[in-house]
Amino acid sequence: MNLADVFTVVFVILGFLTLFVGVWLASAGLFPRLVGRCAERLGASPWKCGAVGIGASVPLLALGIKIGNVAPNAALKVLSFAIIASTILAALIGTAGLALRIGQGLRSAEDDAAPWRRVRRGGVVLALTYLTIVLLPVTLVAGFGALLLTLLSHAAAEKDVAGVT
Repeated sequence: MNLADVFTVVFVILGFLTLFVGVWLASAGLFPRLVGRCAERLGASPWKCGAVGIGASVPLLALGIKIGNVAPNAALKVLSFAIIASTILAALIGTAGLALRIGQGLRSAEDDAAPWRRVRRGGVVLALTYLTIVLLPVTLVAGFGALLLTLLSHAAAEKDVAGVT
């Protein structure tokens, strides 16, 4: 392995870590209440989020891979890619709640003026822990579960409110 190969690996990893922090910041900016609820859900029941995430993401990823392997045409291969990519994107949106949760624990005086700094600070810490490689799938699965539980509980709450009014 020469120096060019080493730099390729290092910069690809750094690129992915930067991408993760960017997606978490974009998620917090686009969906602040959803990310806040995911942070609360992950703080209250992380094991439940992980279990729901495994139960929902593994079949979706397996379905996407299976469709991609047996697809006879390009349309099914695009469907396979869409299933896998949307599952990973949903997991990253849910994991933005974990980045927010970590950032809330690392308080700063500037948090009131710029609340997005919490997500950035927590995202950097979370991205640095991803260098262990073990935590990447664990946190993505928990984030996916937190997003599903949050969306399901929010839909149930809206249904209850609609039934009352």
